[in-house]
Amino acid sequence: MPDNAPAAPRQAAHPGDPSAQTCIQVARQAAILAVTAADDAMTAMCRSRSGTAARLEAAMHAAHKEAVEAEKWADRAEQFTDDPTMPSGAPSYCARAAVDHAVRAQSAAGVDTTAEDLRAELDRKLTPAEHAERETERRREEAEQEAAERAATGMDADNRDRAVRNRYLAEGHVGQLGWTAGHVRVLEAAESGRLYWRDGKARQAARRGVWSGGRRVSRDRTEALFAARFIVAVRQDDGTRVLTPSPMGRVALELARLHPAGLHNSDQAAYQARFARVRRRHKRRDDQKAAARVLPPLDSIAQNLYRKPLTLTEQRARAERDAADRWEDEGGHCPGVHTPRLAEDSVVSPPVRIILPLHIAVQPALW
Repeated sequence: MPDNAPAAPRQAAHPGDPSAQTCIQVARQAAILAVTAADDAMTAMCRSRSGTAARLEAAMHAAHKEAVEAEKWADRAEQFTDDPTMPSGAPSYCARAAVDHAVRAQSAAGVDTTAEDLRAELDRKLTPAEHAERETERRREEAEQEAAERAATGMDADNRDRAVRNRYLAEGHVGQLGWTAGHVRVLEAAESGRLYWRDGKARQAARRGVWSGGRRVSRDRTEALFAARFIVAVRQDDGTRVLTPSPMGRVALELARLHPAGLHNSDQAAYQARFARVRRRHKRRDDQKAAARVLPPLDSIAQNLYRKPLTLTEQRARAERDAADRWEDEGGHCPGVHTPRLAEDSVVSPPVRIILPLHIAVQPALW
């Protein structure tokens, strides 16, 4: 096409559609309201007490996420207005999306949803046929988008949101653990159910139940994780201690996997980071060094807020397992009634419950 060729004409606007300038103004106002709600949520979190800190932090993250989206849609409303190749309804679509995110931001922050009032400036009276056509198109687009996201992630919308919140938690808390990748490897060995302690050494057995031989595992990191309660020990009849992650250890491991950038490159760098955190709490240099050698526990806020997302396969397996349990509870087989069966390839093993022995002292030792 020659340089002086005219641009493709914009599609004709539907009668009653709001003007592009109105769409831009509404979108910008919605973005302002969303950002204000996110700021209010952050202020409430900063002033909160320990009992409400977890709930307010989650509200703050949710409001911030919606505010970012509202600003993005406001920017797109301006960009699409200046683009002659875009459909005439693009600015209106962007403005409505900005208003939707602003309403969600205000709702998450717990303030009045004043952004709802902006919808009146965008709405026009549609015929019943137009209403039906637009609703059908909206549902089709939502179904296509949901199908694409499910195919890409293997999770539904609720669990995708849960995964996003977990990444926020990981970014804020993994760096405070003072870990290296070696600590993660020890916890992964414990997660496998094959990590054991015997004769003052930590090893990962070739298979479960065979507590002899196997790969050597760092003794120092294993002892540090055990002392900090990331790992618990269960004594066997022969005196071997089988090491498994504690509930706090499982959450910490999942967060470390989500944000490996928060891990330190070396044990010395991890020690220096822990030393910087404890130096103000201890006056004597020896006390500072001793405190820095101890791994800090995972923040209780992260422990309370973390929820493991479930894939669609795991949800189906759980539903089939629950159906089988109900079937058993209600009396078992009845003639003419379908017998629920578990899918063999999708059964998820139940979590192992670990009980910490009462005889372990405040500063436990593995030997």
